Amino acid sequence: MMRQQTDILISGGGIAGLTAAAAFGMAGFSVICVDPEPPVTSEEAAGSDLRSTAFLQPSIEVLRAAGLWDRLLPFAAPLQIMRIIDAGGVQPEPRIIKEFNAAEISDQPFGWNLPNWLLRREIAARLAELPNVSFRPGMATTGLLTREAQALVTLSDGTMVEAKLVIACDGRNSTMRQALDIPVKTLRYGQKALAFAVNHPIPHGNVSTEIHRSGGPFTLVPLPDRNGQPASAVVWMETGPEVARLAALPPEDFAQALNTRSCGILGELTLISRLTAWPIIAQVASRMSGERTALLAEAAHVLPPIGAQGLNMSLADLACLLDLATAKPHELGSAQMLESYHRKRHNDVQLRVTGIDALNRASMVGAQGLRDLRAGMLDTLYSIAPLRRTMMRAGLGLR
Repeated sequence: MMRQQTDILISGGGIAGLTAAAAFGMAGFSVICVDPEPPVTSEEAAGSDLRSTAFLQPSIEVLRAAGLWDRLLPFAAPLQIMRIIDAGGVQPEPRIIKEFNAAEISDQPFGWNLPNWLLRREIAARLAELPNVSFRPGMATTGLLTREAQALVTLSDGTMVEAKLVIACDGRNSTMRQALDIPVKTLRYGQKALAFAVNHPIPHGNVSTEIHRSGGPFTLVPLPDRNGQPASAVVWMETGPEVARLAALPPEDFAQALNTRSCGILGELTLISRLTAWPIIAQVASRMSGERTALLAEAAHVLPPIGAQGLNMSLADLACLLDLATAKPHELGSAQMLESYHRKRHNDVQLRVTGIDALNRASMVGAQGLRDLRAGMLDTLYSIAPLRRTMMRAGLGLR
């Protein structure tokens, strides 16, 4: 049986896992990153992730530390304004429109949006440039044995890897988390999200728009122009049965439903990708760490796609872990380091999951009286300028 040694073994090669591999590689650690599936790095390929990720301001420093930001920026669409529309009246049309402008709190946009398949392509290419990082797609972690001095990870080809630190980035059903017997609390909504891309005649103007009616938010997030026209990524959250109904509609009927739900805010939307559906849950692990192991990203927390919190929370995990590792490299993976990581991150994670859970439940309401109450609250919160700025800063993760 082959044995290998590394400073850090990362289980999971999604966007968070790949970014962690680049960041720790840039910091001088030896890294092995494994994932059962090779990354799908073109939009047309089967299994490509058609969702997009908005990197909020605090995440950019992490991407710079990983040597990624300069190669991602040319593909990114800035998000200058977050627009919230309440269309919860009797007719599906805007009745309250509020715009949160990043200029109120910063000279930078709120964030920058990129397609997930493109992120995988660019980050995997970056890893190939780092001699101390070994990315092994098609390889899974199948076993974990931890001791005070090290972790022993079994890979699907039988290789045993000795690591000072294991980073579990292996998703909401994390094998590594289960091996450590760390329980999770899961909230289910009976919701799914349709994710796809559209062209539209009216330029988005770097405005991200969330339209609330019932079933969940309908979000249009700016993308760079496609086919010579303005383009946006759409995340359309609805109940599971409604998503199944929408996805099965003939193209012309789907187009009609799509344009009714978008309230025509960017003109007529034209579908330019296939539809993909994703289950919506909220989930929090009871601890962010175990012996010689840190939980990161969806292994630690899962959120509905509201307010661009999901991956940005994952990069906040990464920034915290990276700071601890580089401050005291000789303590990499120690009980003290991992306890500090858990203590620094867990409360923030719990607060954000609670907040997003409340926002999602508010966006789902169907009863007219509750929709009217939601609209009134949006109007009131927006109208108080100090509160509005505090909400914007909190959403970005700024103090």
